[in-house]
Amino acid sequence: MLIYLKRNLMAIVCIAMIFTAACKKKTVEPVAEKKGIQLATDAKFGAVLTDKDGKSLYFFATDVAGTANCTGGCEAVWPLYYSADASTDLNLNKAEVGEITRADGRKQSTYKGYPLYYYATDAVTGDVKGDGIGGIWFVAKPDYSLMLANAQLVGANGKTYTSAYVEGTGNTKYFTDALGRTLYAFGPDKNNKNNYTKADLSNNAIWPVYEIELKSLPSVITKDLIGVIDVFGKKQMTYKGWPLYYFASDAKRGDNKGITVGGIGTVWPYVSTSTAVAPVAP
Repeated sequence: MLIYLKRNLMAIVCIAMIFTAACKKKTVEPVAEKKGIQLATDAKFGAVLTDKDGKSLYFFATDVAGTANCTGGCEAVWPLYYSADASTDLNLNKAEVGEITRADGRKQSTYKGYPLYYYATDAVTGDVKGDGIGGIWFVAKPDYSLMLANAQLVGANGKTYTSAYVEGTGNTKYFTDALGRTLYAFGPDKNNKNNYTKADLSNNAIWPVYEIELKSLPSVITKDLIGVIDVFGKKQMTYKGWPLYYFASDAKRGDNKGITVGGIGTVWPYVSTSTAVAPVAP
C-alpha cells in the first residue's frame, strides 16, 4: 500500500512539474516600448533613421549649417520631426542626436546636426519615397561618408558667389562630410595624385586631407566615382580622381571660405556632381 501511495505521489509531482514548465513556456515577456529616433534596415538604403513607429526621416541639403530652412509651404510636404524622448535604440549613437529651436519657436530633432523631417507621401511604415527629390532631400542615415550641401557660397573675403564663381546670391550644391564641413579639390592636382601635401605633412594643418572609410553615399553620388589614395601614410578619399581636402579656416559647418583662397574658384574649388574628371598626369 505504501509503495502504491509513493508511486501516485511521484506521478502527481511529475505532472505538476510538467504543467509548471508548460506555463512558463507560454509566458510572454513584455515588449519594451520604442521611443525617440530608431534605426531600421531598408533593402535599398541599408541603415536608415525612423521615428518610433518606423516612419522614415530625412535630411535637407539646404540645412547644412544646422538651421531649418524648410518653412511655410515646404512644411506641408516635409513636416518637421520632433521627439523629446531619448532614443531607446541601443544601436544608435545617442551623442549624435540633438535638437534645435526654430525661428518660430518650435523644436526639431537633429542627427549629426541635420534637422529631421518626414515626407508626407510616405504612407506606410518602410516607405522611402522622398529620397533624392530635387537632388537635395535624402533619407537620413547614420553612416554617410559624404553629404551634399545646397547653400550660399561666401568666400574668405566675405563676398557672396554663385555656382559659377560670379558675385551674386543663390544656393550652390557642393560636397561636405557627414557633419556639414565643406570639401575641396586642389586645382594643380592630377587624377589620383595629390600635389599639395608635403611629405612631412607640415601643410596638412591648413588643408587637411579628407580621410574616412567609405560606407554610404547620398543617392546622387555613385560609388564607382569614389577612390582612395595613399598620401604619406594617410588614406585620402578622391572623387572623379580629385583628392578631397578640408579648409582649416572653415570654422563652422556650412562655411565654404576656401573657394576664394589663391584665386576665386580656381585653386581651391568646391566639389560637386558636376565637377569634371581630374586630368591625368602626362
